[in-house]
Amino acid sequence: FAAWLGASMTLPPNGVFGATIALLALFLPGFLLLIAALPFWGWLRARRIAQSAMQGANAAVVGILGTALYNPVFTSAVVSMLDFAVALACFVALVAWKAPPWLVVLGGAVAGTMAV
Repeated sequence: FAAWLGASMTLPPNGVFGATIALLALFLPGFLLLIAALPFWGWLRARRIAQSAMQGANAAVVGILGTALYNPVFTSAVVSMLDFAVALACFVALVAWKAPPWLVVLGGAVAGTMAV
């Protein structure tokens, strides 16, 4: 999206040069931070407070992803009890039965198509 915005700007720099600038502006700070922190990563992971911070960040990401799944995906896709049953069966197949994800997606697509 950043590359598209950089390429489609009406004022210069635009085109390929604008796309390159937009991508660098978006990704370069993260890459530089990663390169700077990499030598200290083993030391940091051994510290209890850093482990707690990483667990908190992981929990926050799971919450944000859960929210993004619920609204608008779940609220617009699950409109009947049959839709809910298919979604629940796919969830159980993934979590409890440890089914391969490609098989769950294929089965969910077939069941969703037949439910229509």
